[in-house]
Amino acid sequence: MRIPEATSVIVPALNEALNIDAVVRALRDAAPWREIIVVDDGSTDGTGDAAEAAGAVVVRHPYNKGNGAAVKSGLRRAAGDFVLVVDGDGQHRAADALRLVEPLAQFELVVGARSAASQATAGRRAGNAVLNRIASYLTDRPIPDLTSGFRAARRDCLLEFIHLIPNTFSTPTTTTLAFLKAGYSVQFVPIDAAQRQGQSKIRLGRDGARFFLILLKVITIFSPLRIFVPISVATFALGAAYAIWTIIRQSHVTNSSVLLILSSVVILLIGLVSEQIAALRFERPRA
Repeated sequence: MRIPEATSVIVPALNEALNIDAVVRALRDAAPWREIIVVDDGSTDGTGDAAEAAGAVVVRHPYNKGNGAAVKSGLRRAAGDFVLVVDGDGQHRAADALRLVEPLAQFELVVGARSAASQATAGRRAGNAVLNRIASYLTDRPIPDLTSGFRAARRDCLLEFIHLIPNTFSTPTTTTLAFLKAGYSVQFVPIDAAQRQGQSKIRLGRDGARFFLILLKVITIFSPLRIFVPISVATFALGAAYAIWTIIRQSHVTNSSVLLILSSVVILLIGLVSEQIAALRFERPRA
């Protein structure tokens, strides 16, 4: 089976009428895809009509639901065994699409990892670098680009986590972490992204905080001890240090130090229970 011919391309788009025609035509020229699905997420500038004229299958949202909701709509509509997600802003090069889908014979998820020079601003690069480092620690696996929207996956594997994907941004963050923590094989392929045309819809402060919270949520679902153990150890160390200090200075142990030590034990126990609940998620057979 040729992978491109079994791949559905999903292009979430919001007010990308200036770019979508070129995006669809470049994808059509790149490979004989099973289908190209443009999800018009409530655009007001004729994005859906432009995509349809370029030869794409168009799924229309009656109002703006968010990037994640658009990906989920495309995933439900897709008929291919594999899916390739491409942003509608023209940043992703169609020539790289084949490089992402070809490894799907061995990997369940392939992510296009952007070079630092490809990322728009110094602030965006710094924010992504911080998220990459945190995610690498929480998953115990080097992650060069957590937030890249250019990715290919096996559709049945992606459907396992569709309920975890938020309706807004952070679909890349959620799917990357979910695949890694579920034990699937994930590959990162270096790519260069072009400069987007028009205004980015991501805001560093607002969406950066949202990415961080989603990162913690997904790791808590799949590997909670990676979060609970460091907090427990830090709390215990603080309580023990305070107890030693008060014994030396005041010849007794204060209630505050006892409370901190007891809190560390409670946090650890909650982490252990959470770890057992997370393990039960994978003991259920697939439907």
